[in-house]
Amino acid sequence: MSWLLLATPIILSQISPRATVFFIIGYLLMWFCRAVALNIRVLQGWRNTGYHQKYNWTKMLDDLENRKVTVKDPAWHEKNILRLEQYPAPIKPSEVIQTIIISVYNESQDIVEPTVKAVLASNFDMKKVILLIAFEERGGKPTQELADYLIKKYGKNFLYAEAIKHPKDMKNEVIGKGGNITFAGRKHLKWLSGQGIVPERVIVTTLDSDNRPHRNYLAALAYTYCLCTEPKYISFQPIAMYTNNIWDAPALMRVIATGNSFWNVILTMRPHLIRNFSSHAQGMAALIDTDFWSVRTIVEDGHQFWRTYLRYNGKHEVYPIYLPIYQDAVLAEGYRRTLKAQFIQVRRWAWGASDISYVITKGFLTKNKMPKRDLWAKTFRLIEGHLSWATAPIILTFSAFVPILFNPQDIAANQLPSIASKIQTLAMAGLIITMYLSFKALPPKPARYKHRRTFLMIIQWVLLPLTTIVYSATAALNSQTRLFFGWYLDKFDVTEKAVKK
Repeated sequence: MSWLLLATPIILSQISPRATVFFIIGYLLMWFCRAVALNIRVLQGWRNTGYHQKYNWTKMLDDLENRKVTVKDPAWHEKNILRLEQYPAPIKPSEVIQTIIISVYNESQDIVEPTVKAVLASNFDMKKVILLIAFEERGGKPTQELADYLIKKYGKNFLYAEAIKHPKDMKNEVIGKGGNITFAGRKHLKWLSGQGIVPERVIVTTLDSDNRPHRNYLAALAYTYCLCTEPKYISFQPIAMYTNNIWDAPALMRVIATGNSFWNVILTMRPHLIRNFSSHAQGMAALIDTDFWSVRTIVEDGHQFWRTYLRYNGKHEVYPIYLPIYQDAVLAEGYRRTLKAQFIQVRRWAWGASDISYVITKGFLTKNKMPKRDLWAKTFRLIEGHLSWATAPIILTFSAFVPILFNPQDIAANQLPSIASKIQTLAMAGLIITMYLSFKALPPKPARYKHRRTFLMIIQWVLLPLTTIVYSATAALNSQTRLFFGWYLDKFDVTEKAVKK
């Protein structure tokens, strides 16, 4: 479908130049409307995220526990408590236990230790938090030593802490994060059973080694979980923000990281489109029902949404948690390795196109009780999302020049580049919003950088067309073409993480 859509302007040019022009103008106008809507959503989402970072979640949890209102801001807090009188939730805040699984392969102490510290800095009772360092045996002795060191140094601050080694070369597993965290989750379930802790009390958050949750994330997650009348059918998605090392990353990577961050902000304002991505949370009861995460895919996060959705016959939603999980932009040892690592990371994300066949097979070709209208809508959005990912940047950039190549004498074909340029110029006005918010999202500038680094943060946006074509469309086309020909990715390509000091 992606290659056919890319070829459509060329095919139409052989049939009817006018039809080609109308197709391209219609496509450009559709994306202009989308650009306007996305700019509105990113402003709304950014404002909403700012509010949620300032709320007193600790007192709000106390109010939830005692069913009384002492916190007046936000106004919806009182409405939530009143709603609990009519629709009681099965779990109270005092009963909640949170498990944090940090997945580690071969990352250094400089990457992993700040993540543990960020969890400890949370505005939440750490004696209700369990820390699991899920590390890979194939990471070697240094990885095991790091995991043991972190548990020994910080474990006493938690209700319980354990380093769990995922054996290498396990049968029927793709080498990747899914097998690692699933192995840890299954072992953790045995510990919970031994302690007499029922699964309904436990919320599990998975973190990559560089994922540092906002200090209010755990409290906001517990608050949302305790409002759910049926929490087993809900996943929880915070906002992935790639700002940990944004000052150190090369310009190309900064543009990509900022774009990805803002897309995740936009999704919080469009809950019907949210899927599990990167760091996410789910109740232990639901994880048991889905046998934890898939060990047969390299995109266990997004795939987990579909596994849960199909397991419960469509009775599954993802609730946004309007708080960031700060992550690293791509930065490897050396510029060329960084460029390659960025492409591999986006290609891995785009491998989520493999979910299309899974959803069609399980949803439409297997007997089930799925609500077909909702399934059709979600399947369409899944296909359209990957289709746009692979084609939109290329069509928007080059399609206006196609008709004139094949029909140089046609008036409409000659006018099309000018028309397209005007539409694109109007759409690019939204870049001002992105530039403004990108500065608002920046962490403090490290002392090792001078003022010219700030100037580079402005002019970096001239690279946007390059990043969307090379590191968005091309990476997605690579994944989709591999799937089509059966050239499957057989392992999770871990993004190399480097630290500048």
